Amino acid sequence: MDNIMVIGAAGQIGSELVTELRKIYGSDHVFATDIKQAPPDIMQGGPFQVLDVMDDKQLIHFIIRNKINQIYHLAAVLSGNAEKLPTQAWRINMDSLMNILEVAKMVEEVKKVFWPSSIAVFGPSTPRNHTPQLTIREPITVYGISKLAGEQWCDYYFQRFGVDVRSLRYPGLISYKTEAGGGTTDYAVEIFYDAIRHGSYECFLAKDTALPFLFMPDAIRATIQLMESERSRLSVHSSYNIGGMSFTPAKLHREIKKHIPNLSIRYKHDFRQAIADSWPQSVDDSFARADWGFEQSYDLEKMTGIMLKEIQKKLK
Repeated sequence: MDNIMVIGAAGQIGSELVTELRKIYGSDHVFATDIKQAPPDIMQGGPFQVLDVMDDKQLIHFIIRNKINQIYHLAAVLSGNAEKLPTQAWRINMDSLMNILEVAKMVEEVKKVFWPSSIAVFGPSTPRNHTPQLTIREPITVYGISKLAGEQWCDYYFQRFGVDVRSLRYPGLISYKTEAGGGTTDYAVEIFYDAIRHGSYECFLAKDTALPFLFMPDAIRATIQLMESERSRLSVHSSYNIGGMSFTPAKLHREIKKHIPNLSIRYKHDFRQAIADSWPQSVDDSFARADWGFEQSYDLEKMTGIMLKEIQKKLK
């Protein structure tokens, strides 16, 4: 049985990924780490350690000591926050990835690495509808630039050193377990909490801004499915496009109003509007479907019902 390390286990993806991996591999084989304390279920449900991925010596000692075979590196400064601290975000996002790639190159026991990319690698010159896997990538944000550079480094380490690094270009991710964390698509999480708490929401994107999204259970399943796929089946070693449902704030508002009829919304876009306008409205994920069988299970209607039900329980 492989030993698995998750870096960024306290985050939106990490907190749910750790739980699912522990169901599959056993609690003792999934080592959760973060620079801060994680939710109680993560810290108490298996091995947990506070660890700074920027500290390469601490990182390699942890990996060797715990005989780690797979690494999920999820720590990053997200799009909205990265624009506020560009040089710091670049350093954290890039140096941490390079530390992981170097460790994977040096430590023979490390078989696979997962690193998340994003639709932020695309830009205004990219086709916005059904964005192809192979197309122009000219990002206009620090986050997107770091993800584009990261994709190229992942491909380089695979081609040059044989490091088995795998990646997904996540769209906006929606989860009821963790609240928003500074991303451009986070309105699609915030609106559920404000709908239940206040019956109103102020949206930082314009009502007709279409973007692709994925409900977290689909994202977690796709991530693990990619990591469990035979290496010979994979034709992409930078990052796979992965899509889901595409919708606008207005469409999401209408769907929530089926459950909360009096929900009001006010549109007051901020700097994230320009970011969203540079991203795809939908993506072509045919490579992911053909290579390793990606399929989504949740549409907007099904996701909305679950989000409202679970957040209402959470906020009681």
